[in-house]
Amino acid sequence: MQVDLFLGPRLTGAAEQARWAEAAGFDGVYTSEAAHNPFLPLAPAAEHTERITLLTNVAIAFARSPLDLAQTANDLQRLSGGRFVLGLGTQIRPHIEARYSMRWSGSPLGQMRDLIGAVRAIQTAWQDGTPLAYRGEHYHHTLMTPMFDPGPNPFGPPPVWLGALGPKMSRLAGEVADGVLLHPFHSGHYVRSVVAPAVEAGRAAGGRPGPFTVHACPIVCTGSTDEERARAEVGVRGLLAFYGSTPAYRVTLDAHGWGDLQPQLRDLTKQGRWTDLPDLLTDEIVDALVVRGEPGEIAARLEERYAGTVDRVGLSMPYAAEPDTVAAVAAGFRTAR
Repeated sequence: MQVDLFLGPRLTGAAEQARWAEAAGFDGVYTSEAAHNPFLPLAPAAEHTERITLLTNVAIAFARSPLDLAQTANDLQRLSGGRFVLGLGTQIRPHIEARYSMRWSGSPLGQMRDLIGAVRAIQTAWQDGTPLAYRGEHYHHTLMTPMFDPGPNPFGPPPVWLGALGPKMSRLAGEVADGVLLHPFHSGHYVRSVVAPAVEAGRAAGGRPGPFTVHACPIVCTGSTDEERARAEVGVRGLLAFYGSTPAYRVTLDAHGWGDLQPQLRDLTKQGRWTDLPDLLTDEIVDALVVRGEPGEIAARLEERYAGTVDRVGLSMPYAAEPDTVAAVAAGFRTAR
């Protein structure tokens, strides 16, 4: 199992952090999209590393056109020497329409299928020199003049991994993408009983050749001192409660018979009682959804949790972990190998 470290959202310091992650033994670094652009930090990371994979986990697909995504991905693939992965996610309708002022089709599955098809058509036109003639339900790309054609990428087009949690999006990932990026709000039971079968069904339906990567982003609670462990516990409980309040993530709670918790958490958010959310989480829920242990034990705990269903993990650590602690986690993966 390979392991990736969150690069952080800011452009400042990205090169140094990526270089440190590579030296510490991590296999990749990833960014996410929230208050900052997910692509920009990967540019200096690409220039200051040699080995590690660079991925967006995730970039919001519907906030951009397929051409914009294809162009940015192509540039980062060149800059990194073939080490970039384009990780895409949908977000939810209020954010797409009210935050990004972009169109929500009403069918995120259909729109994502179309968007990935359009990105690949653009990449193929650049790579093979074939005319661009993509006409999908949501996207049309039929113009590519020489001035705007970057030509073949010597490293080939980067793989596309699709962010997912529910069975429908997981199946779509298996059908049309090169990998799936599993949202942090999951358990080992959920992966085995819901995600893995859905991905396999998608792979069978799509008939896509080549490798496929299952990437999970587990919530990890660890620390080298009592103070650090206490800080980690507060961070993971807060994140779990926030995720649990989101209707789209109820599928994980439902798989364990805890679905009634979601509207309770949602009601507290509507009342502005954010600090009260973690109080609704029982130890049983936290133990199922969080991987706990000493830094050097995390790799073995994750191997046990996923039992061959996951190829790669990105550590979700929603607290200030000390560098020595993070390095010890990476060392645990090297030992496990």
